[in-house]
Amino acid sequence: MRILIADDHDMLRDMIVSYLKIEGGIEVETAANFPDACKKIESEPRYDLILLDFKMPGMRGLETLEKAQKLSGGDQRVGLISGEASRDIAEKALAMGAAGFVPKTLAAKSLVSAIKFMAMGEQYAPIAFMTGNDGELSHPLAKTLSPREIDVLRGVYEGKSNKEIARDLDLTEPTIKLHMKTLFRKLDVKNRTQAALLAKEEEIFSGA
Repeated sequence: MRILIADDHDMLRDMIVSYLKIEGGIEVETAANFPDACKKIESEPRYDLILLDFKMPGMRGLETLEKAQKLSGGDQRVGLISGEASRDIAEKALAMGAAGFVPKTLAAKSLVSAIKFMAMGEQYAPIAFMTGNDGELSHPLAKTLSPREIDVLRGVYEGKSNKEIARDLDLTEPTIKLHMKTLFRKLDVKNRTQAALLAKEEEIFSGA
């Protein structure tokens, strides 16, 4: 089984690769942006699954999903992974024939299972996400945060740097730092590591 993971967040990409290699029998290639992913799709042997980060450099929404599908000649399955895309985007991607849609908030083992499921020819989308309230969080702790603070916390939860969060949210790094201070105070934590652990332990983003 050959899989291409294209994601610009090193920590998440390396984590997925590590878990897939533990499974055995899986050859994994990686790319950090869409142009590099395209080069691999065109020049490397056939992949059983090409998984694209919806927000990485070079991606322009569903337009680039369609381009990747055409590059593969319709012979390679292409799926999306994202920490921000809405249920509407997921539904449109699936309607376009995407192999699936994987939220980055999935637990590591579930994420790996989803990737293998798609690589074996099935279409995947988590029921909780597809039937949820477009990412609205019901967790009591999340309700104490503003929508922007939730966006920042999600970035921290996904292991992103301030620069990456600023880029994703189209804000400046100083603005992200200000949101971070308020976020830490509301969550009663001292740093981003504690904030990420709290979000994981409390399952704030579970199913969102």
